[in-house]
Amino acid sequence: MGELRSCPKCGDFYNYTGIREVCGKCAQDEEKMYEVVYRFLRKRDNRAATIDRIVEATGVEEDLLHKWVRKGRLQPAMFPNLGYPCDNCGSLTTKGKMCTNCVNELQSELSKFEAAKEFRSSVENSERATYYADAKKKK
Repeated sequence: MGELRSCPKCGDFYNYTGIREVCGKCAQDEEKMYEVVYRFLRKRDNRAATIDRIVEATGVEEDLLHKWVRKGRLQPAMFPNLGYPCDNCGSLTTKGKMCTNCVNELQSELSKFEAAKEFRSSVENSERATYYADAKKKK
């Protein structure tokens, strides 16, 4: 069973079933725009076009291009200059939610955190387990 939602593009109400984020009329308009973009990109000269060039030539919104790349309708393997913004820094990426630089930085920070956590744990354990072999050194 769907729920009643307002279309973010036109404001009309539609039955949201989890498949489309817009109403049927806007979905048809998006599909027509997709066909225009795909026809443009199929030409050999346009396959390496950037997102700005595609927007300029077709009039399609940049957000729609990002959406199609994210959903896999436009493959970066076929069109190498396509991508969508990283959720962290905004640079273009082709897979996941973050670009490679942000993923590497996050992994580096996590490994530093884990190393610090292990160090704190080893220091705490070594302080508790101090043994003296000679009673005279204990003073």
